[in-house]
Amino acid sequence: MNRSEVLAAIQLIFLDVFDLEEIAIDEQTTALDIDEWDSLTHIQVVVALEKKFGIRFKSSEIQNWSNVGAIIDCILSKL
Repeated sequence: MNRSEVLAAIQLIFLDVFDLEEIAIDEQTTALDIDEWDSLTHIQVVVALEKKFGIRFKSSEIQNWSNVGAIIDCILSKL
């Protein structure tokens, strides 16, 4: 799986978790860019990502996520 495929999968997860009809994210997108992204939805995103990719994140990894690009890096390091 490459970066663009992971980004596309993340976008689908965001659509579902944030219950939006459309969303445009890129590697620079942060929680500040999405009004609905709070601590509860963050947990939902983490769980959905773990389920989708069949991986588990450590708390320390999640704390280092500064943007979607950091999430992609973390996912790719586990695949």
